[in-house]
Amino acid sequence: MKAMLIAFAAIVVIAVGANQALTHMGFSSADEYSSSSVRLDH
Repeated sequence: MKAMLIAFAAIVVIAVGANQALTHMGFSSADEYSSSSVRLDH
C-alpha cells in the first residue's frame, strides 16, 4: 500500500513538472496550435 501511494505521488510530481517545463519551453498547446487570427487569453 505504501509503495502504491508513493507511486501515485511520483506520477503527480512528474506530470506537474512536465507541464511546467513544456509551458516554459514554449511547447504548450496554445502556442503550438494557434495562429495570429486566433485570440487566446493567456
